Order: sequence, then structure tokens, then C-alpha cells
Amino acid sequence: MLLNNIQIDDTFAEAFNMRGARVIITAQNLKWAYHAANAMTGFATSVIGCGVEAGIERELTIEETPDGRPGVSILMFAMGSKVLMQQLETRMGQCILTCPTAAAFSGIDGEDKISLGKHLRYFGDGFQTSKLIDGKRYWRIPVMDGEFITEETTSMVRAIGGGNFLILATSQPAALAAAEVAIEAMKKVPNVIMPFPGGVVRSGSKVGSKYKTMFASTNDAFCPTLKGATNTELSPEIESVMEIVIDGLTFEDIALSMKVGIEAICNLGADSGVKRISAGNYGGKLGPHLFKLHDILNGSNS
Repeated sequence: MLLNNIQIDDTFAEAFNMRGARVIITAQNLKWAYHAANAMTGFATSVIGCGVEAGIERELTIEETPDGRPGVSILMFAMGSKVLMQQLETRMGQCILTCPTAAAFSGIDGEDKISLGKHLRYFGDGFQTSKLIDGKRYWRIPVMDGEFITEETTSMVRAIGGGNFLILATSQPAALAAAEVAIEAMKKVPNVIMPFPGGVVRSGSKVGSKYKTMFASTNDAFCPTLKGATNTELSPEIESVMEIVIDGLTFEDIALSMKVGIEAICNLGADSGVKRISAGNYGGKLGPHLFKLHDILNGSNS
């Protein structure tokens, strides 16, 4: 398939099941909401080393937040329920409780309720109070700047991690510029995050390694400096590859974000230096969800 003279490989991204949660963070202004959200989603690029993948989903208007203050929503994903609950509680305590004027609320409904501020309330040392509003319990925990307000629980839902596509270009600046264009477009899609720095990852990995202690290693087939040393996927003119990884609440959310991102890149045309779009296909070793690039762009994915 050619889209504006950029080749779209007949391949698929391979993704896996995750558990996800959304938290709404508000503060006196957006500056402090972002301070809290950036801290809470820090060191959360990959479950391989961080345990959890997290990112800021979008800004919220005062009409969209429970307390009528500026805020942002974040999404957090993990491979299992236990890890997600542990990471959420730890990050709430270290990043939201500590941040001046910040408050935290559930941002998603579901049957599986997990603690948001339920255990954190004990920081109040007996001075904490609660109130039940419309069936939801909120805690007021006294802190030195006033009170920390948090909802008692949020929900945990089934989700998908590891949607991805690869940008193959004639230079590093061209690949990165295209990735930046894609990320700006993809940020407008709800229910997804791109957890790596700036939404882009340069160190795409393959499953397995020559070293027994490593279960992931560099994706040598897409490394331009290894063209003569490995079974490369790159043609001579390709000198840089960037990857965008997407976690989302549903298959459709991830498929839409991939479509939006790839189309944004293809709108730049082949003169931008981008020659191909491919995806991380691990031969069925990674997960059950297959995002077929041609089907996504034709609108026939399922």
C-alpha cells in the first residue's frame, strides 16, 4: 500500500492484555495540575523496567472536573491487577498528596473498585474526615497547605498495551520530525497514551536475547548501523527508525490513534524523508491483539 508515496508495510502491530485506570488530577491552576501529573506519570515508560506505563491523556476544563478546578486526566496501565494497585497507591502518596493544592478523583467507572485515597487517608493520623456524595466517598486529609481531597476509590478496567508503528526515514531529523507530527495528532484521540519520552521511543526491542538474563533486546533488524551485520529489514536509503507505542482502553481506541498518527505522517509526503511505515510484529510471541496496518487505514480493522 502507498499513501502519498509512503509505503505502508503489509504487517501488524502485536499487542497484549493489560489492566488500566484513569485518575483526574485537579489543582489551583493548570501549572500545579501538570506538576502533580508529571510526577505521577514519571518513570512509567515500559512495564519491562518500570512496572507500569502511564501518561497524561488530556487537559480538562473546569466544567469537566469534580471540584470545578483546572485539571488533567492520566491513564495508567500494568500487566496485572496487583501491580497496578500497588503503583497507583504509591504514586498517589508520593506525587499527589505531596503536591501543593492537588486533588485526585476517579476518572473511570467499572466493576473492579481499587483504592485511590482509601488507605492514604491514614496519613491524616485520625484527623481525616469523609463525606458520602451521590454514593461516592471522599476524604479530606489535613495537610500543611490546607486539605488534600481525594475520592476513596477508582475503577480498574481491562485494557490493551503495546500498539505500535515504526517510522522509517532517510535521516534521524526526518524520522523524529515525523514522529512529532504524529504525536500531536494522536494526543487528540481519547482513551490512549503514548508512554515514552515525548511519545517516541528509539530503542524498539525484540522478544528474547542471546543473553539468558535478558527477555528483550535491541530490534537489530531495524537498526540502521547493523545493515551489514544482521538480517536487516532496512533498504539502503533508510538511516533512522522511530517507534510510537500506544496503550489504550480498547482495541478501537488504539486502532484509531494509529490511523490518525500514520495519516498525519503520510500527509507530509515522501519528500519529508519518510519512506515506509511498519510495525512491531513478533510472530505471535507477544500478545493476542493484532493491529493490521492496511486494515486500520482502510477502516476495516476488527
